[in-house]
Amino acid sequence: MSSSIALREVGEQRGATPPPPTTTRRRPAGPRAKYALTVAVFLLPSLVPLLAFVIGPMLSAAWASLHSWNLIGPMKWVGLDNFAFLITDPKTQQAFLHTVEYIVGYLPVVYFGGLALALALNTKLRGRSWMRGVYFLPVITSWVVVALVWRWLLNPATGVVNTVLAWFGIEGPGWWADPAWAMPSIILASAWKDLGFVMVILLAGLQAINPDLYEAAELDGAGWWRRLFSVTLPMLSPSTFFVVVLSLINGFQVFDQVYVMTRGGPNNSTEVVVQEVYDLTFRYGQAGMASALSWLLFLVILVITLVQFYGQRKWVNYD
Repeated sequence: MSSSIALREVGEQRGATPPPPTTTRRRPAGPRAKYALTVAVFLLPSLVPLLAFVIGPMLSAAWASLHSWNLIGPMKWVGLDNFAFLITDPKTQQAFLHTVEYIVGYLPVVYFGGLALALALNTKLRGRSWMRGVYFLPVITSWVVVALVWRWLLNPATGVVNTVLAWFGIEGPGWWADPAWAMPSIILASAWKDLGFVMVILLAGLQAINPDLYEAAELDGAGWWRRLFSVTLPMLSPSTFFVVVLSLINGFQVFDQVYVMTRGGPNNSTEVVVQEVYDLTFRYGQAGMASALSWLLFLVILVITLVQFYGQRKWVNYD
């Protein structure tokens, strides 16, 4: 208080007008409450399903993971024993390895295939609007339908693919009936279904690139390949980042096509993590163990996603 009076006296001696005292205006409690209520009302349609079908089941699974439970009888507290068992279980480790194998094969195929389609449909091609709809049609088709169709196409004995190969004197592989070809069969079906989605995301990114950048590159004598690597791919990095993150998350949760095409076989060669969660719950009656495995999978996805978000600053260009 004494310092402010001294400053005011110095200002008056120098002929300066002292600044008016600053006051912080606070919004009345009534309007603030009304605003918060309005926001809550608009969020309710999304918040209620989120709590009921996402947050609630996740918390329930976390609680069940600490128990031994068969879905029928009472829960028995076991603490972290389920997690300790799963971390050292060879079958669980094998399921994670199969999931990683699927992702390693699936991600390059779906990304580069979607990129090729996006580049082709971004040109002045006749019927490109019709072709965009055709390529996107598998995305909205049920996974069960797609998996059944590909199981028929890749049938080792009567499938269309091996029949066509036989016309050229080529003996087709065993596909989903062969442990060596079962996972490539699932990867092929998965990539075919998701190509349209990746294509749409990358096509939107291509259309957002400033055409002046291509004109400047052409004036500098850059050819098509040079423009692709120096202009297109760097400017497409935000869309690429979105596709990679989403594809990795979906890849770790692969289940439908595996269950329909192979049921985890042959010889457990395609048993993935979510398949093991399903088996633990409905085949072996170990819902507590399955809940622990689902939380382990969630933590793995979370860590990988956080690493990607941390690393994006080094290669994603938002300018």
